[in-house]
Amino acid sequence: MKPEDSYDIIVVGAGPAGSTAAMYAAMHDLSVLLVEKKKDIGVPLQCGGFLPHYPVLQELVPNAKLPFTLEEIPRSCIHATASYQRFIAPGGLSKGFEVDADAIDRRRFDKHLAKEAGKAGAHLLAGTNVTEVNGTELFMDGAFGEFKVKGKVIIGADGPNSIVAKANNMLRDPDPMGTGTAFEYELSGADVDKDAVEMYFGKDYVPGGYAWIISQGEDTANIGVGIREALFEKHLCARDYLDRFMYEHPVASKKLSGATITSVVAGLVPVGGAPKVTANHNTLIAGDAAGHIIATNGGGISTAMVGGKIAGETAAEFLAGKCQLMEYEKRWRQQMGLEIMTAVYVRKLMDRLMLSDRLMTTAIRMITPEQMKAIQCGQLPDPVKKTLMKLNVGLN
Repeated sequence: MKPEDSYDIIVVGAGPAGSTAAMYAAMHDLSVLLVEKKKDIGVPLQCGGFLPHYPVLQELVPNAKLPFTLEEIPRSCIHATASYQRFIAPGGLSKGFEVDADAIDRRRFDKHLAKEAGKAGAHLLAGTNVTEVNGTELFMDGAFGEFKVKGKVIIGADGPNSIVAKANNMLRDPDPMGTGTAFEYELSGADVDKDAVEMYFGKDYVPGGYAWIISQGEDTANIGVGIREALFEKHLCARDYLDRFMYEHPVASKKLSGATITSVVAGLVPVGGAPKVTANHNTLIAGDAAGHIIATNGGGISTAMVGGKIAGETAAEFLAGKCQLMEYEKRWRQQMGLEIMTAVYVRKLMDRLMLSDRLMTTAIRMITPEQMKAIQCGQLPDPVKKTLMKLNVGLN
């Protein structure tokens, strides 16, 4: 496909945020170009794909207006459904709470969202990399050749290392603890709890982070570690920690014994919160580019799609003369800014605790299942805050 020379709106990145932004913008009868550097949308995979059901998402971000595509997910995009979330402390103590959630097939789900954007009227250009951003003029190169395309509004949904954000000085403050690495394996032949999502803690396996096991149905599973490079032991990498978890963890290794690795997944996760600025007079950023992630669990599918919806709608209203583009900043922060900011604060309280197996076990023992669920939703009940602060004082 050869793009037109200009569009009303150009969206960079066809992940959940970008495809949602393109869809909602195109629904306003505007010319929209959706650009994706991957030749095959959704591949390579960069996310475990844990997504709570619609009512749970409404609890997660109660002020947000969720995209309808979060409520109407095709069955073909769902690997399996979980009813329980379990935390396993370093010493083996287990505690959890009921949750309704799906293990999403991100390859199919991302394609589904891109197709929805196309149905709404957006033009999709896959296999194309944006090499330079000059105001609202984008230089592109890829499977269909080299192009220079101009837009009236640019929406950057191109991930943690967003070229759109960088060109517009919309970067997060430097923080080595603010960016995590998610390194994952997809397995066959695993003997895991098919009804539960499990999160494991322990400084020898995931210092300052957590490991997970998510059933994908039958004997398949996604396992991974979410960890910050600043906390790696010398000469170790994220893969080393995942291998240690899979083959040596006293609980997990028994469930994963004999499993075969069928796919390797890796990606960056911005857990440091949003940059100070996410909009100017002609450009917006959304999704991972804008730090639209709940830092306590690394989940960002739903919040990315909320950010994309707001970006697409705001850009359309701006071009119709109904609002300023900077209104986007206010809108997304009103709908989910508190939850994102609170989750970052909780993550910082937990960072030091997770380097001590004894204190992390104490924290899990003291926090109730209901409070655990609140933390996962980016909330901080007063009793939890007092407990975490008291335990942190004990580290000094």
